[in-house]
Amino acid sequence: MLSRCSAVDARTFAEQYWGRRPLLSTAVDLPRDFSDLLSPGAVDELIAERGIRAPFIRLARDGEILAKDCYLGSAGFGAEIADQVDSAKVLAEIASGATIVLQGLHRLWPPLIDFVRDAVDDLGHPAQANAYITPPGNRGFDPHYDVHDVFVLQVSGQKRWVVHEPVHAHPLPSQPWTQHRAAIGERVRGEPVIDTVLNAGDALYLPRGWLHAAQALDTTSIHLTIGVSATTCLDVARAVLDELSTVEAFRRSLPMGIAAADHDETVATVTKVMAEVVAALRDNAAALSTGAAARLSDRHAGLTRPVAVRPLATLSAAADAEVDVCWRRGLTARLNSSEGGRVALQLPDRTITFPISCAEALRALHRGGVVRAAALPGLDPADGAVLIRRLLREAVVVPSPSR
Repeated sequence: MLSRCSAVDARTFAEQYWGRRPLLSTAVDLPRDFSDLLSPGAVDELIAERGIRAPFIRLARDGEILAKDCYLGSAGFGAEIADQVDSAKVLAEIASGATIVLQGLHRLWPPLIDFVRDAVDDLGHPAQANAYITPPGNRGFDPHYDVHDVFVLQVSGQKRWVVHEPVHAHPLPSQPWTQHRAAIGERVRGEPVIDTVLNAGDALYLPRGWLHAAQALDTTSIHLTIGVSATTCLDVARAVLDELSTVEAFRRSLPMGIAAADHDETVATVTKVMAEVVAALRDNAAALSTGAAARLSDRHAGLTRPVAVRPLATLSAAADAEVDVCWRRGLTARLNSSEGGRVALQLPDRTITFPISCAEALRALHRGGVVRAAALPGLDPADGAVLIRRLLREAVVVPSPSR
């Protein structure tokens, strides 16, 4: 994914641009286009034929989000669901200058499902995909910043992008741009860092917090934004502090009346607790780090999704003792010993236990690659087939794509 969105190599991007400054990559720097990910025809198909529903679509004009009844309605007999797109209403709004925003395309559109999965693997942070379709000479939103990093991929048409330095660097999700309207208004009156026209095949990386505004030129503009929800140092700190919930001393109540105490007494209590926290972090660093790492892994799993399984194909594969399988891409898991001579496979939503004899085979599957039951280490072919059958039904492994 990164090689298509950046004119510099991955190491240079990581060291010089990621979370630091914008990067403009033109199709001249790295010849490419993004029509395989989305196209005008694909946009029409999504709106007219795919039964798309809110909140996977919204419309905006001149910085204002339009009311849903402007573009939604029931689909008639057999599909009496009121929040589906009415394509005729969408036509009327875009003809009047509205921008269409197709949201969550990494859940709807196959090329972007794969592309965003690659983005998560390349960047190590949760990602998602939206598309913005803006008619000629119009803009959808006022100058603002996002609370996530974005890769802007110009699919078709042209759009002018004006980028300014942040007024609030590295904003958190709880710190939207609307909290800094006055400062943004002042900043955008100054000299921009980037003022450019994106043509088809151009890409622009913007770290969270960088101000930007975009306007279509003489033709309808379509661009994708790959949004990246970066894990921060604060997330690590929160995970460590959450791990203190396992320590009884930190679950005890503070003295009665602490909330109503005078300021000096409150400060003294806070200082005392902080000292105890620092001591606990120092004395239990290894255990707290291990627990916090598990919490961060679970958080990542909750914000990303493994590749979808195909239920009928999986059931068919489970009946084939000779099926080739591989680990379900994007599925996080931890393998631990459990009581009674068994091994536990910890998944984001459940824990599955197996005989200890399966441990070596599970580790081999988790490492990746295509595996057949007869080739699982530590198990004979019959036991290997039983293990593969269960893992298929549990959606831990999937039939090999070459199947």
